[in-house]
Amino acid sequence: KLGLRVEVDTRSETLQSKIRDAQLMKIPYMIIVGSQEEETGAISVRSRDGKTQNKIKLVEFSKQILQKNIVKSLEL
Repeated sequence: KLGLRVEVDTRSETLQSKIRDAQLMKIPYMIIVGSQEEETGAISVRSRDGKTQNKIKLVEFSKQILQKNIVKSLEL
């Protein structure tokens, strides 16, 4: 709905393996949803540069990403 490309990694690999593969593919943001995130209704976000945001609401993260896309498009 928001015009963002999203891919879900449903492979039966370890989380570390999935993170490593995403970094090699230069995926800008990885959203991690496990049992802790499910319980709190929040997500953990790891960016390509290794920074991590824990317990952020999906709506808030969506706003941040959309704002970054707007700023980037204005720079062109």
